[in-house]
Amino acid sequence: MLLQDILKAKGSTVFSIRPDQTVADAVRDLVQHHVGALLVCETAPSGCDHLLGIISERDLLYAHAGLHGPSGSVPAAAAACPWMARRVADLMTTELITASPGDSVEQIMGLMTCKRIRHLPVLAEGRVVGIVSIGDIVKAQLDHLAVENRFMKDYIRV
Repeated sequence: MLLQDILKAKGSTVFSIRPDQTVADAVRDLVQHHVGALLVCETAPSGCDHLLGIISERDLLYAHAGLHGPSGSVPAAAAACPWMARRVADLMTTELITASPGDSVEQIMGLMTCKRIRHLPVLAEGRVVGIVSIGDIVKAQLDHLAVENRFMKDYIRV
């Protein structure tokens, strides 16, 4: 099975945000769309012709934790810049790992596990054509195994 098969089934809708938008905007969009990551693009939300980065729930959590010292108090620098007013560009991951539609699900499962990433932009000829999550990958594998299992049971019955 290939990533293009997953994208056909789930669709190629990608939710994105501009780098100049705030963390509050990112949190709102993550919740509104029920997703764990947004692609950061210059032309968001109308499209994602130029992918700049990705911001995920994990990025927000790590950045928030970094604002607090060991005692849990907020350092003066953090107090001067309210958490939700920070720019997406300040927190986004810019060293992106991407995939292509022709990559196999097994290969991508290994990559995502090894690199400990949960969301993977899918690019074709440099353009964003979708995004897959580790949940999408696991679901595809489970569906594939269920079909395989059914074929084996039918074969044994004959």
